[in-house]
Amino acid sequence: WAPKLHAYYAQNLNELLQSNPTLCRNFDNSVWAATAFNFGPRTCTVRHRDFANLPFGWCSITALGDFDPTEGGHLILWDLDLVIEFPPGSTILLPSAAIAHSNTSIGRRETRCSVTQFTAGGLFRWMAHGGQRDSQYFQGMSATDLDRVASENAARCKFGLSLFSTLDEIREMQQ
Repeated sequence: WAPKLHAYYAQNLNELLQSNPTLCRNFDNSVWAATAFNFGPRTCTVRHRDFANLPFGWCSITALGDFDPTEGGHLILWDLDLVIEFPPGSTILLPSAAIAHSNTSIGRRETRCSVTQFTAGGLFRWMAHGGQRDSQYFQGMSATDLDRVASENAARCKFGLSLFSTLDEIREMQQ
């Protein structure tokens, strides 16, 4: 559970939508900018990282279909050495850019689909750069400005980690 990360996503998406009224949310209650529907009929992914997503961000993966989750469709989190039964209707929030993941195949007569919600890291960068491409943002910057941007980039990992809640913070929120 990461309310600070959720708030960061919500703020970024809200600002993006306010800056361009032709854009709209995929779902009223979602903070992710994109949704992928994988219709199958036997959706299966190979080991991968979603390197274009926000490095410290989460994506939402939901499994759908009619398959025996004890026999197939398992979620594999390679970097954690975990294989997880992932039955139809299950959802996981996963830092998909940071953790290599895949899922196992299912039976020939079974079906598996998935719905994934995510936000590309480039959208966060676009908003941080005032709605400009990198080429426009960096154009004409002084050496001092470039040093400032380099310092901000170096601090981004620490910032990202600060958005994850500690157990003590979660307990405090529950009281």
